[in-house]
Amino acid sequence: MADSAAKSGTFRVAADLEVHRLGFGSMRLTGDGVWGPPADRAEALRTLKRVPELGINFIDTADSYGPDVAEELIREALHPYKGVFVATKAGLARTGPDQWTPLGRAEYLIQQAYTSCKRLGVERIDLWQLHRIDPKVPRDEQFEAVKRLLDSGVIRHAGLSEVSVADIKAAAKIFKVSTVQNRYNLVDRGSEDVLDYCTQHGIGFIPWFPLASGDLATPGSVLDGMAKKYHAVPSQVALAWMLKRSPVMLPIPGTSKVKHLEENVAGAGIVLSDEDFETLDQAGKKAR
Repeated sequence: MADSAAKSGTFRVAADLEVHRLGFGSMRLTGDGVWGPPADRAEALRTLKRVPELGINFIDTADSYGPDVAEELIREALHPYKGVFVATKAGLARTGPDQWTPLGRAEYLIQQAYTSCKRLGVERIDLWQLHRIDPKVPRDEQFEAVKRLLDSGVIRHAGLSEVSVADIKAAAKIFKVSTVQNRYNLVDRGSEDVLDYCTQHGIGFIPWFPLASGDLATPGSVLDGMAKKYHAVPSQVALAWMLKRSPVMLPIPGTSKVKHLEENVAGAGIVLSDEDFETLDQAGKKAR
């Protein structure tokens, strides 16, 4: 079998949306500071068109990437999304490069879900996630807006991003939380408790910044040695570790280059031994 995201296995988001566990994140399709168009638009579109060819059927994006740019590129390259599920997010306003401002007013969140539908060219979004909980707006008001989107059929499933276990429990009283998207990787384990909670409750966990490995990737490191053992590169082994860490893990490494996309997908075929997984696990914890 050629390199394919299918080797990563499958996960059901809720009961009716089955995806290959290795997905694609679209943030890097934009310009510097996640602002404006990509430096090489043609290559970005080639990368997107290669995504389903490599077995990836889950794409993560957000209205704030660009802003709007990533959603528009995804539509141009892949609409009408045959067999590909697109998840998007709202709740962060953009005022310039690298500027992110939480904005969780109910009317804004609902408006942005509708505008994402328009940009993506769909009548309903498969998975819509609250990009951040705005501390200036009562948490439950934001969760109620999500419920309204679900009840009206604008979105099919809903999730949260950068949240605590307490946040998930509070939201679950108002709507079904299908996914959680927190920063997590081999050396950044601050969301370990959230991942464990998601694993216990069958909630999809989408780690952003999944391939960061810091000093572990330097020549002569544990990760470097492991990569040589598996005839791979360190990022591929880091991805294999992520996939083995939990059955609800849905990594979304992103790129705007076809070569890097193909390299990431090749990592889905690496199966670490239990001993090697544990060695990396311990090394990652010590590197924090």
